[in-house]
Amino acid sequence: MSVVPTRQGWMTYSSKALLLASTPLLFALILPSEHLVAQGRSELREIPPFQLPSDVKVEHHLTYARYGHRELHLDLYHPANGNGPFPGIVFIHGGGWSGGPAIQFRRQAAYLASKGFVGATIEYRLSGEAKYPAAVYDCKAAVRWMRANVKKYKINPQQIAAAGGPAGGHLAALLGTTNNISAFDGNGGNARFSSRVEAIVAFNGIYDFVGLAEKSPNRSLIERSVPQFLGGPLHEVPEVYVEASPVAHACKHSPPFLLLHGTADTTSPYSQALEMQKALERAGGKAELYSAKGANHGFFNSSPYYEPTLMQMERFLRSVFGN
Repeated sequence: MSVVPTRQGWMTYSSKALLLASTPLLFALILPSEHLVAQGRSELREIPPFQLPSDVKVEHHLTYARYGHRELHLDLYHPANGNGPFPGIVFIHGGGWSGGPAIQFRRQAAYLASKGFVGATIEYRLSGEAKYPAAVYDCKAAVRWMRANVKKYKINPQQIAAAGGPAGGHLAALLGTTNNISAFDGNGGNARFSSRVEAIVAFNGIYDFVGLAEKSPNRSLIERSVPQFLGGPLHEVPEVYVEASPVAHACKHSPPFLLLHGTADTTSPYSQALEMQKALERAGGKAELYSAKGANHGFFNSSPYYEPTLMQMERFLRSVFGN
């Protein structure tokens, strides 16, 4: 796939990529949690532990996309009571695009379902199975699935968000900045429905793959996950590194963003969040940044940060959706 942003600044950014093309790019985005099976039915370290609220229903292993015989699944958390329509959220797990538990955000999904949201924790094709942009296609297919099922699950089709981290933060951000760019949609199903998202919550994401080559303090890690995900190192596919970077697509039509990032993150540098916020604001978009002082990668998974970040997410989504 080839997508060339038409907004001002493309030539500068692309030239930067080509100048860096001789620099070996080394990167891995690995969560501290254990690798799990696709639906995450085995052990998952969660602090605080997962508890399903009594007023929330969960439906497991729903098929949301098909590619031939390959099916992708999600778990859906929705209010047990109420007429809706409820805002929807697609939750995208992390794991360096090569692993990680699909249910990583089930605590957030269950909590927000108890507050009147419908949350889907999704699996997507990992880089060992399919390279970029397959994961982007899958995430957009999940949004379309939500719109195709608004009546069944009482979802408001005008209020669908994407949330994730850290690799899931990148994917969520790319969903938001590529709204209405059909080349990113893929063919996972429900093609007559929009993949547009109205809000983005991104934890510790990578937003500029090219800039990462210059600024990453953990250069010994960059050699694995990003080249496996993007199909090669920077010097081989510089145009892909640009295309897959959410900063390259930021525009005034991007939805509101909430970026949550630890200032001491040595895997996804804090500078990535600062750059993303500035790119959105320069383009006329809106971006909030929650900075967790001294926090490292995956800080939002456990106390003392789990609860504050959860509250920030709920506050932000209510401010966007007005409910």
